[in-house]
Amino acid sequence: MPSQLSAQTIATVKATVPALEAHGLEITMAMYARIFQDPMVRDLFNQSHHGDTGSQPRALADAILAYAQNIDNLGVLGAAVERIAQKHVGLQILPEYYPYVAEALLGAIKDVLGDVASEPVLAAWGEAYWFLADILIAREAAVYQAIADADGGWTGWRDFLVEAKIRESEVITSFVLRPLDGNPVLAHKPGQYLTFWLELPGERPQKRNYSISAASNGETYRISVKREPVGSASNWLHDAAEVGTLLKVSAPAGEFFLGHEPERPVVLVSGGVGLTPMIAMLETLTRTGLNVPVHYVHGALNGATHAMRDHVRDLVSSTASVDATTFYLEPRSEDVRGRDFDEVGAISLDWLKANTPVAEADYYLCGPKGFLRTFVNGLALAGVAQDRIHYEFFGPADELLAA
Repeated sequence: MPSQLSAQTIATVKATVPALEAHGLEITMAMYARIFQDPMVRDLFNQSHHGDTGSQPRALADAILAYAQNIDNLGVLGAAVERIAQKHVGLQILPEYYPYVAEALLGAIKDVLGDVASEPVLAAWGEAYWFLADILIAREAAVYQAIADADGGWTGWRDFLVEAKIRESEVITSFVLRPLDGNPVLAHKPGQYLTFWLELPGERPQKRNYSISAASNGETYRISVKREPVGSASNWLHDAAEVGTLLKVSAPAGEFFLGHEPERPVVLVSGGVGLTPMIAMLETLTRTGLNVPVHYVHGALNGATHAMRDHVRDLVSSTASVDATTFYLEPRSEDVRGRDFDEVGAISLDWLKANTPVAEADYYLCGPKGFLRTFVNGLALAGVAQDRIHYEFFGPADELLAA
């Protein structure tokens, strides 16, 4: 792999920025159409991101544009590279898969841009693609090796049994998973996720990521899954997966996690099912001893959809330096303020500025796109340094930034 891209390649790729701005989504749609002609390659992808919303093609189009715009200053893309590498590790992407994407991407550029995609342009994009691919392959190899070498680690897909199934609310159910081989499991970092290979009746294999919703214990994992109205995987888990069901799981992955032994106040802010990684963080903080204040802030529609309310209450009551505030957007008549929840409406930036230590805290955020758009950008504008804003987005890695 070259140590750097040639000056000619950098200039040629940057010259394609206007074409990518105009036709980026067409290119990525055409690229995925080419890739998905091969069933083996198609099954590598999380198909929930390739439906009517086109979220993955849109995210990739913006990522390609960002790469072209910053190809002479790739250091600014370091965080994005790590997100992509972690997603690939969860999905078990291997080096031998990269040529399929290269061929499909260059073919799509030629199909969509026509005469603009001259041989020099295609050659430059080929060099640029493999330069980035080699960076990702090296990083992914290091992550795979670290997982395999760690206590309880494994490579590929490992069989787990559903040991317990717990209804947490009208829309969220938890599944406690124990490895079929009975051996220990890798200690995850609170906030990370598991990737599942699901074989649903009458459908192609599907891959899904679910955040681990419990602190590490070396024996089991817990995921807490929201039933999505048109989510084939989530509906199958809710309706068909029972105690004893076998699930194929890859090792914990993800770059969103609680820092080791935090030295600053911690604020955990979540909306809806975004509470899942926050529960893992809250359990970890309350069980390992605290040197910093912790603020847990959660927003739900009402008591029917509010998951793990009593569990959070027990965790908070056991530790003096932890407080919790719950917002209900539309409380039911039976939801009692002061007992079931604390505030009516949605979590607001003004509330966070008034009730949490904005000047010094680390903020961990997880929730829907609109929720994250509000707080990632709003906290930054309120003066919170970028290295103190951490977030997880349930979708393609760069879709939030694109939005």
